[in-house]
Amino acid sequence: MKQVYICFSTDILHNGHLAILKRAAVLGEVTVGLLTDEAVAAYKHYPLIPLEERVQMFESLKGVHRVVVQESLDYTDILRRLKPDIVVHGDDWRVGYQANIRQRVLEVLAEWGGELVEYPYTHTPTEETLSALDQLLSLPESRRSRLRKLLSYKPCLSVLEAHNGLTGLIVEKTCVETAEGRRQFDAMWVSSLCDSTAKGKPDIELVDMTSRLKTLEEIMEVTTKPIILDGDTGGQVEHFVYNVQTLERMGISAIIIEDKKGLKKNSLFGLGADQAQDDVASFCQKITAGKSAQKTKDFMVIARCESLILERGLEDALMRCHAYVRAGADGVMIHSRQKTPDEVYAFCEAFRRDDPKTPIVAVPTTYNAATEQELARHGVNIVIHANHLIRSAFPAMQQTARSILTNGRSLEADSLCMSIKEILALLPNK
Repeated sequence: MKQVYICFSTDILHNGHLAILKRAAVLGEVTVGLLTDEAVAAYKHYPLIPLEERVQMFESLKGVHRVVVQESLDYTDILRRLKPDIVVHGDDWRVGYQANIRQRVLEVLAEWGGELVEYPYTHTPTEETLSALDQLLSLPESRRSRLRKLLSYKPCLSVLEAHNGLTGLIVEKTCVETAEGRRQFDAMWVSSLCDSTAKGKPDIELVDMTSRLKTLEEIMEVTTKPIILDGDTGGQVEHFVYNVQTLERMGISAIIIEDKKGLKKNSLFGLGADQAQDDVASFCQKITAGKSAQKTKDFMVIARCESLILERGLEDALMRCHAYVRAGADGVMIHSRQKTPDEVYAFCEAFRRDDPKTPIVAVPTTYNAATEQELARHGVNIVIHANHLIRSAFPAMQQTARSILTNGRSLEADSLCMSIKEILALLPNK
């Protein structure tokens, strides 16, 4: 009997999947390959059902002889190991970035005379079902844990700022196909700078936590991805404890607090502003108090180190970050205002020699020639693009306003604007 191989990334079965499995069973003995949770997260969405449960689900299906695990989107290793006579797939991968995967499958099958059989892709209402299930992931108890799980699935997460519901939808829905595969943002960063700027106020912790929580609620109502909150200095220890509990209860995944004290000034001012770094013992006390206040293991407190910003050197940064981890911090953020990533890379490499596991966060606002892949190679686990949506929106809106004033009408501004239809398509319709 011929050996047939078919790979699935799905965690929700529909009639189209069952139909293609039935057709595959007619061709021979069927082996189903299931993509790992890591591969699914990189390719589609956060997996709704973990790999172990997906294996059990497919093993119970009629016509499935066995189930194996496929480690990546590329079929090369699994095909050379199994050497199937036939590979079955839907015809949807003839275009887009999967076309390269398809071509590679054909080349590998040719090594032993194997055959690729394709059936028309079935579009079903299950995409709507998947969307509804995604909404369940926005519930606090499931949303809160997603950042930790994504860190275990992927070597480096891509995070973009959001400062209201609309920008949250942009982060949620933006997806591109590249030669390496489909790319989308893994999480959202709710920045105090952007939140303050959107409200027309200075970035000096003037916008209080009540207002910050309202912004979070606006974003969470229309999105499902995990959220990291910019917590500035964290405030008084006694206040920080209560804020951690509130954020955890809401379903926020993490808060990042910086080791500065006094009136908050934006870090990129560097020594040009009167900025004082907190002493290590005091900041560690705040971290420990926040971690002790948590009710679950899901929520993350990440310590942001300003030593490089304040030109206190690599050794000071390392000493502080190791102390913060010992105090309970779930990750460290190393900040820099240099135009190159050199000092960030030096920190990461030195930190990793003693601590290979604690997540490192980087914010490449000034050294933005560095790619996420390069940062990941140096040990960074989370890359935050911290203020780009609001920075890009301001000049666009200003240009539109000037056009209307100059021309006394809005016709000339049409080319600068999305259509109303496109705006409506972005917004939730239920």
